[in-house]
Amino acid sequence: MNILIHPTYFPSISHFVAMAKADTITFEMEDNFQKQTNRNRMYIYSPNGIQMLNIPVKHGSTAHQKFKDVRIENDFDWKKNHFKSLEAAYRTSPFFEYFEDDIRPIFEKKHDFMMDLNFQTIEIVNECLGAKFNFEKTIEYFHDANGLTDFRPLANGKKDTSVFESYTQVFDEKHGFINNLSILDLLFNEGRYAMDYLKNQVL
Repeated sequence: MNILIHPTYFPSISHFVAMAKADTITFEMEDNFQKQTNRNRMYIYSPNGIQMLNIPVKHGSTAHQKFKDVRIENDFDWKKNHFKSLEAAYRTSPFFEYFEDDIRPIFEKKHDFMMDLNFQTIEIVNECLGAKFNFEKTIEYFHDANGLTDFRPLANGKKDTSVFESYTQVFDEKHGFINNLSILDLLFNEGRYAMDYLKNQVL
């Protein structure tokens, strides 16, 4: 399977299921930025249930701004807030401390462009998973995927209806299993077993 997919912020489990099953991965680089999508947000399992972590972005002067040109609004201390939220959610998970030193640096570095941050989050997760995903990037935008399996809609969480097998989550006794969160939820709860889980899921 050869796939076309968006680079999102600490992508959802469905993103990584698609990548784990793919023969080739092509990342969409030429689309316009769309609000209310996972391009600049992720969902985690907090003590109070599902929690959205959103990155503020600077809005361009034109209505149609390419996502690769979108800049992060760094006047807000979102990095500190996001890492604190991850700690509150996953400090007691089996593998948070194991991966903490891999994840923390991304919240200590200043990124100007959202796209660059997203690629770094994917790169870090790949290393944590022990995965080697080779990928290409588009150089122009096509509405149709041109022979590739189009997983670009997965960037829109409302359109992503993927349902996966349950695994043990930190607060599942309080709120039950929450499906298809950020890949970090799977990583902190399952560790290196996460890769086997991804390969066994059906999209």
